[in-house]
Amino acid sequence: MEPLRRPPFLPSQPSRLAAATILTAGAGLAATVILALGVLHLEQDKLALAFEQQAGIRAVAIARGLDDAVEVLTVTNTLFQSVTPVTREQFRDFTDPLLKRNRFIKAFAFHRRIVDAERAAFEAELAQAHITSGGVRDIDNGRPVPAPRRPSYSPVAYIEPYVGNEAAYGVDASRSPQLEKALERAIASGRPSATGMLYLAGLERPQPGFLLVMPVYRAGADLSMPEVRRAAMIGDTVVSIRAADLVQIILDDQPRDDSLRMTIGAGGDDGRMQTVYPFTAQPGAARGPLPAFDHGAAGEAAAQGHKPAPWRPLALPAHHVTDVDVGGQTWRIDIASSGRPLLADHLGSLLVLAGGAMLTLLLSALVQSLAQRSRRVENLVRERTADLELSNQRLIDDVIDRRRTELALQESEQRFRQLVSMSSDWYWEQDADCRFTAITGGFVEKAGVPVERLLGKTHWETADGQLADDAGRAHLAQIAAQQGYTGFEYSVLDDHGGSRWFSINGEPLFDVNGKLRGYRGTGTDITARKRSEQAIHHVAQHDVLTGLPNRSLLQDRLGQAVAYSTRTRHPVWVLLIDLDRFKFVNDSMGHKAGDVLLMTVAARLRAALRETDTVARLSGDEFVVLLTEHEDEQLSVDVVQRLMDTVAQPVILGIKEFFVTCSIGVSVYPLDGAPADCLIETADIAMYRAKKLGRNNYQFYTPAMNEEAMERVRIESALRSALERNEFVLHYQPQVDLQSGRIVGMEALLRWQHPEMGMVAPSRFIGVAEETGLIVPIGAWVLRTACHQTKAWQDAGLGPLRVAVNLSARQFSADNLVDDLRQVLAETGLNPACLEIELTESLFMSDVSLAVDLLHTMKALGVKLSIDDFGTGYSSLSYLSRFPIDVLKIDRSFVAAIARDSNDAAIVASIINLAHNLKLSVIAEGVETADQLDYLQRHGCDQMQGYYFSRPLPGPDFFKLVSEKRKADDHLPLRLFGSSV
Repeated sequence: MEPLRRPPFLPSQPSRLAAATILTAGAGLAATVILALGVLHLEQDKLALAFEQQAGIRAVAIARGLDDAVEVLTVTNTLFQSVTPVTREQFRDFTDPLLKRNRFIKAFAFHRRIVDAERAAFEAELAQAHITSGGVRDIDNGRPVPAPRRPSYSPVAYIEPYVGNEAAYGVDASRSPQLEKALERAIASGRPSATGMLYLAGLERPQPGFLLVMPVYRAGADLSMPEVRRAAMIGDTVVSIRAADLVQIILDDQPRDDSLRMTIGAGGDDGRMQTVYPFTAQPGAARGPLPAFDHGAAGEAAAQGHKPAPWRPLALPAHHVTDVDVGGQTWRIDIASSGRPLLADHLGSLLVLAGGAMLTLLLSALVQSLAQRSRRVENLVRERTADLELSNQRLIDDVIDRRRTELALQESEQRFRQLVSMSSDWYWEQDADCRFTAITGGFVEKAGVPVERLLGKTHWETADGQLADDAGRAHLAQIAAQQGYTGFEYSVLDDHGGSRWFSINGEPLFDVNGKLRGYRGTGTDITARKRSEQAIHHVAQHDVLTGLPNRSLLQDRLGQAVAYSTRTRHPVWVLLIDLDRFKFVNDSMGHKAGDVLLMTVAARLRAALRETDTVARLSGDEFVVLLTEHEDEQLSVDVVQRLMDTVAQPVILGIKEFFVTCSIGVSVYPLDGAPADCLIETADIAMYRAKKLGRNNYQFYTPAMNEEAMERVRIESALRSALERNEFVLHYQPQVDLQSGRIVGMEALLRWQHPEMGMVAPSRFIGVAEETGLIVPIGAWVLRTACHQTKAWQDAGLGPLRVAVNLSARQFSADNLVDDLRQVLAETGLNPACLEIELTESLFMSDVSLAVDLLHTMKALGVKLSIDDFGTGYSSLSYLSRFPIDVLKIDRSFVAAIARDSNDAAIVASIINLAHNLKLSVIAEGVETADQLDYLQRHGCDQMQGYYFSRPLPGPDFFKLVSEKRKADDHLPLRLFGSSV
């Protein structure tokens, strides 16, 4: 065997740049450039923001200064509005302080508007004041010449300062096109108006400027329209302003900034923009376009003919333009940023670039040094490795393998720890008894439960008895079988007493002999998901407004209660509670008050019941209560009465106190014999029975109620088509005058002739029609048919009969009631005085003010109004005095007992006296005996109707009755023919 020999030692390679060094240098330089560019961008943003702020300040200052210049003219014009007439001395005293305070003003002037007939007087006035002897003049080629005769003039009457402006007196300003255009704009707008830019005369050298003009009107003149203002004008005031001085004065108040270049231009009458400053032309120079105004160092250099020299290649262009309205002329302020030295604005980015480059070089040198050292170490290791290979090649192989294994284990463990730390899960381990021995992965931060509470315990010991259900027992069976499990969910109480939900996954661990060593796995905090599920479940099964169980949860509770009743033979009560007059609360107080009432009632019902009972909101103002009977507590009607008393407690809504009652229907399972799934329906039937009996009471369901409900359904179904099938007819009951015995009117009464049910009594279908709203079209048919029939009988010779028609509550509350009445009277041609509208007291007691207005509107149509069943409602005398009523109808319940009950007799006599004192007529209804008739006649009752004279008759029979009575002698005493009909 050939002995092992040491491999020849390889000399170290010459020094060269390492790849890491190159990468470091490249990355460093790239990062430096990126960072420098970022800093450069920030610097440029800062410069742009500073420029916008400075430019904006100057633009606002110039705009405000121009507005102040315009305001000077407005102040001057007020002199002519407050003093009439204004003398030359007053004008001088008024304008002198304004000239001293506003150095940019060249002169103030007043142009008087005169006609040719006033020219001589004006020139004499100037001559008398020793101002000028030239009179009214024009300017021809820069020289004043006498003005030719014209219909009107606008000469300079006053001008200040006088010195330097003497030649302007008498000059006709109406010959200046620019000034006339500005004056026309001032008349049209009612505000000062400016001319375009022009050269101002009378200065050492011509300067750019403009004129502000404002008309002066005759005192007390109407200034509503431009034509009227033009006729009332007696002259105008003018301010001559040196534009360059005005701008310079404004800018002198601003801090100097050499980096800004400002150009200001003004629009002319021709729409072109002219620059206004600085003016550098010498006297006598040609007057070309006005030069620009540049403010700042750059502007000064430009004015001297030098170009700015700073180098700024990286700066973005900065420009700010603002338009300002000056007396109807547009001034444009153009501010630009001039160049600055590179170091002045970009020192930071240059420093970052230089520092980054230097740091990159140092770091690259360090990396190169480390790389060379690494090569030397590698060479040394190579030598030692060669020596060890010579000693024992197998040992070297084993060491290498072990090292690789350890590195792999370390990397694997490191990856595992990183994954655990980055994951929302936590890692745990348990011993053979399934007790926690280790929990990692930031469990305290993620789960909010101290680790010490779990170590040494099994997870079912901390689950607070939650493993007693089927899922828990299946989980324990998996552990007993030493199987893995996933997604097991349980909750633990945290330090604040709240529940924290966990989902854990576990795998068993076995030793080499197959013996269980324990479990290990992961856990996840699912508290947020559980709470979301609970919230969704609660919203799905509870009413949003009251928090009570809704219909879905109610059905589940009802199924459990029925199952309990079937198992224990204890009855279950289902109470359906409906609030009385809840619609009135909504209509009078609004839906918010209705919601408050519903929440209050819900809270009271919960407080009045046991924990085991259920109260749910069915819909609207309906609540359902489930009561179960227990061995130690029997159910009784006292519970129902207690609930009614609880609801009836006063409720404060806003500033008002309301008393709301309820109607309750009770269905008992299994005593009622109703199926379990129909308990709510049967309770609803009983509740409607309670409503029908007057509200504020309770009724237990009986099978007879179901028959009544079915009858109501059958009536409602047939009623919906009765009007279309012409099944309704009208019967008429005569109304007889007790003094003459004549038939003076009739009451139209509705009857329903059904093809199968026969003649249906009104008591069977009127209530259904009211509840369903069908009473509105039916009532309209009754009104139209009765008016048509009455008009036909009148035309047939029966005379001026009056027909009385009852008005339902639904009709009375309709918005188009008065329009319908007016239309029916127009269509039928019936005299409104022959139509009597019968109203019950309860119709208009909910809103008396509204009812009074509506009744007066109806009364304005000419119809008669009567109160039906008087004495059975509110019978408020204060209300009776406010209503425009014509007739009171005494209810039949009082008339029936007047012969045997002294109290009823006294009430009838009182009603008759009350009506006569109020100038009202009285009709007694339900008169059936001669004694009743005699009592009414003795106490002065006006009219009567009842079976004693006639039953309600169909139309043909009524016509026959009235015709026969008209032919016979109707003046016999009423009692003689009462029994013959």
